[in-house]
Amino acid sequence: MHTLRTRFANDIVAEFLPSQKPSNNVIIFCDGMPSLPGKKQRLMEFFAKRGYWAFNPRYRGVWESSGSFLEKSPVEDIRDVIDGLFQPIKSIWDSVEYDIYPKNIVIVGGSFGGPAALLLSTDPRVSAVVTVAGVVDWTAQGEIEPLDWLYTITTQAFGEGYRMTKKNWDKLSSGTFYNPVNQLEDIDPTKVLMIHAKDDTVVPYETTQVFAKKMGISLISLRIGDHLSSSILTRWKIWRQVKKHLTSLMT
Repeated sequence: MHTLRTRFANDIVAEFLPSQKPSNNVIIFCDGMPSLPGKKQRLMEFFAKRGYWAFNPRYRGVWESSGSFLEKSPVEDIRDVIDGLFQPIKSIWDSVEYDIYPKNIVIVGGSFGGPAALLLSTDPRVSAVVTVAGVVDWTAQGEIEPLDWLYTITTQAFGEGYRMTKKNWDKLSSGTFYNPVNQLEDIDPTKVLMIHAKDDTVVPYETTQVFAKKMGISLISLRIGDHLSSSILTRWKIWRQVKKHLTSLMT
């Protein structure tokens, strides 16, 4: 399979794969950061074969997308993607248009993308949410990738791949921007499944555990795995549990 490309709300470029079966189910993968384009290819293929239209958008100000990173909350970026799914999806390469008419929308948030997934769970168009090593509190930083270090590394190593200002980046450490623990009213715990490894050195497991217990969110805790990527969803034991979660919520 070769991923196609489209653009949402003028700014946001997204790779996508049509479902390999007749389907109105959509899955959106919200990336961690920093990340590289194309890393979700196999994951998208996995879900396309199982009857999902798979989308992997770039946040505003990231790689091919226009705009400035974190000028707006990534929640708004993904919400714009959801809005666009209810219109014809035009492939940039060949101008072919696809009409999906979404019935179920699933959002998967990995690491940095976790808050976007969680904070969109109350959107009535979203059927289910899965987070993988997702951040729930930016003020509880891991020892390996503190925010100041991550900003420096991202700007030096990825250059214009991430177009952002220090002022916008520092919104994260304020705890009031894109931060699930302070936006509980925007989270529907009945839609959410969280996956996290106990030995995660980037996003502290203990913070996720406390958050999940407080919210009544189902949590799959892995003994080892460090900072998990969303590719873990393709492992049989994990997929079996994720599939059960999705099936219970999809109409």
